Amino acid sequence: MTRFSAGAVLLMLLGPRAFSAELELRYGAMERVIADQLFSQEGRLYVRGSKATKCKFAYLESPHVGAIDGRLRVSARFSGRTALDMFGGCVGLGDSFDLTLIATPIVKNGALAFKEVNVSTPRESFYIRRVRQALTSSFSREFKIEVRDQARRLLEKGSAEGPAKPLYQQELASFDLRDVHVQPDALVLVMDFRLVVK
Repeated sequence: MTRFSAGAVLLMLLGPRAFSAELELRYGAMERVIADQLFSQEGRLYVRGSKATKCKFAYLESPHVGAIDGRLRVSARFSGRTALDMFGGCVGLGDSFDLTLIATPIVKNGALAFKEVNVSTPRESFYIRRVRQALTSSFSREFKIEVRDQARRLLEKGSAEGPAKPLYQQELASFDLRDVHVQPDALVLVMDFRLVVK
């Protein structure tokens, strides 16, 4: 019985067929992934302009990730300005406020993307309404998180750490993100991958 079980496991490991696996990405870890990939300019994600454009800019900071009713919930702080630079000062609209983005994560071209995006704010103004519309459209069309590089970092660690040479090396030969599910405490990524040990 033991010999049969070991043989079956060996066939599964060595067979050419790829098997789906699930990666449970806790929301604390996801915040770090988002910070690393998107909020990379002094903890900010610029959605318009940059640090150098003092009168025309918009950025998000301090993201917090969670779940609500089977959808992903991201809260952040928005700061922006749409103004003219006149005599060294900015004349026009601008504001800072908290916002909450709720969306359904999907797989799009091998990356995580959003659909059914809804952006809400605790207060209203003409400027805030324009910001909500722009962010809803932008996150629906352009937002994506590449997970292949994160998976590579996790899966390609050798058998020993530190200055000692590892006993073996691992290489992620193929990776395909298939599906994503929202859980109360984690995002579950369903993927096919092939890991080569040498």
